[in-house]
Amino acid sequence: MKKATFLILVLIPILGFSQKNFIDEYKIAEKLLQSAQIDSAYVKFNALEKSVPKNDTIYQYALWYKVATATHLQEVNRYKQKYQQSLEFAEQALDGIEKGIEMFDENFAKRKFFMVKNIIVANYGLGNFEEGEKWKKKMYEAKEQNQLPEGIDQHFNFDFFKFEDKNIWGYEWYAELPEDRFSSSFTKVVYYVYSTNTDGSDKDQLYRLHVLMFHGANDNFDYVMDKRLETAKGEVSGTLYTYNYKEDIDFEKLKNDVKEVLKGNLQPDTKRTMTKDKDGKVKVDVKMDNKKQ
Repeated sequence: MKKATFLILVLIPILGFSQKNFIDEYKIAEKLLQSAQIDSAYVKFNALEKSVPKNDTIYQYALWYKVATATHLQEVNRYKQKYQQSLEFAEQALDGIEKGIEMFDENFAKRKFFMVKNIIVANYGLGNFEEGEKWKKKMYEAKEQNQLPEGIDQHFNFDFFKFEDKNIWGYEWYAELPEDRFSSSFTKVVYYVYSTNTDGSDKDQLYRLHVLMFHGANDNFDYVMDKRLETAKGEVSGTLYTYNYKEDIDFEKLKNDVKEVLKGNLQPDTKRTMTKDKDGKVKVDVKMDNKKQ
């Protein structure tokens, strides 16, 4: 009994010191945040989130600001095309979001899949296409389960990069190819091409590159790229049959194709042949004129 009493008496000052230390560290982190030293503030909040007991009120504040600072830093690094750093901060933010879902409100929980799409963008930026596809599956599964918040429930950003003085944004739609290829006009992917302001932010949308469902049956491909002008001058628009894709799109090839179009490499001359089979189904064959390539 005396031994237990002794331990309690010894531990009380130690616990009190730890609590005071956490409060002091939190105040330092707050000051760093207020002075816009986001990197240093993140380090402090991250350390606190890992060391403060979860039943301590400071823990929730540390977790909240860890997510907020990590979210900001992943975005800053993504715009700078520092994709490895962006990925690391996005993963830390997602870790914090998943821990905080039961602690905070519904709006906090909605951050989860926004961060998942940021992880996808970072992986595409790094050229980790297979890893990016694994995270994309999480988006599609969430779509099926009606878990996606407004803003990413119809389509989501999966790619971002800069080309010369332009910002390039890739977006993907969840819908799949319809059985009747003539039932609607269907776009699976769009790359938006923007001019930039002096600070590197988006200025004007110059044109869009649609990965568009090909109307008609064709054994060679299901989608073709279509260039649609917005504010661009002196540009060529129309369907670029050179750049075509099967239903299971090779996104590495697509990204390389987009870069070729950005360089001004459009399609060579093409030859289209339309025929009807015995059931009246239209088949369209598109062949490149090799002599003019």
